Amino acid sequence: MRRTTAAVLTLVAVLAAGCTIGKDQTGAQVGEGSIKKIDALSGAQIRVSSKEFDEQLLLGQIALVALQAAGASPQDKTNITGSSNVRQALTSGAVDLYWEYTGTAWISYLHQTKPIADAQAQYDAVKRADAANGVTWWARSPANDTYALAGHPAAIAHTGVKRLSDYAALVKRDPAAASTCIGPEFKSRDDGFPGLEKTYGFDLPGAQEHLLNDAVIYPTVGKGDTCGFGEVASTDGRVAGQHLIVLEDDKHFFPTYNPAISIAAGVARKYPQLEQVFTPIAAKLDTATLTDLNKKVSVDGQKPATVARDWLKAAGFIS
Repeated sequence: MRRTTAAVLTLVAVLAAGCTIGKDQTGAQVGEGSIKKIDALSGAQIRVSSKEFDEQLLLGQIALVALQAAGASPQDKTNITGSSNVRQALTSGAVDLYWEYTGTAWISYLHQTKPIADAQAQYDAVKRADAANGVTWWARSPANDTYALAGHPAAIAHTGVKRLSDYAALVKRDPAAASTCIGPEFKSRDDGFPGLEKTYGFDLPGAQEHLLNDAVIYPTVGKGDTCGFGEVASTDGRVAGQHLIVLEDDKHFFPTYNPAISIAAGVARKYPQLEQVFTPIAAKLDTATLTDLNKKVSVDGQKPATVARDWLKAAGFIS
């Protein structure tokens, strides 16, 4: 009887060892789901990066957990401040991969001035052009985290602004009523406020332009005292959390910003199996899903690593 019990316990231990890959960034066990262990990735120290805002931190954690489930030993290099800095980390070889946005790459890194309206065509153009920079693009998500301007409900009701053309007219007619909060990066990017002013033909006076950290913009516009309007990201859960109203981009200025895996070409060649890990994950990250996940982090206060693990488990990628 003792021998039988011991044999059963041994079998249970072997089965458990076979389905448990390791631990994620929260210390929780990560087991196989639809992501299976890939022998070629065993112990591979893939350096995963991200920018500093909540959605990027979340996407970085999704990549880390997925790599762990595939048998790699990923290194957390997330939370780099600024798009140009994380891009530089990738192209200089300091990190191996991160989720970048097609519109950001097209305008900011590839220095194109005219976005491509069709999302797939935009992705294809970025992928082709960036190959010359030693960057490979995989796994485009259908989510569109585009820039937008949003207003406090009272400001919208008072001014009647519903579209960006209305906002431009308001700036010309009553600049004080168009007080706007913007972040440092949005203030300087070609696909940010300078390009917006040029496309819509307005020039907001400096006194009505309030430069704030991106995370502070949402609650500030939500209060409605300092700024009636503010820069937002369309998939950010704080838009709904603060009851902000997004203005229609009626001249279609903002490009499509699909998050996709951008990876150093050498790493992509060394570990081509990584593409099969990320493609199905990206396919499930539509705008509604990403917005909901962002809300869990930005509004509900959950940790990005926890939200990433819970979603990957709920979607069947891990167990």
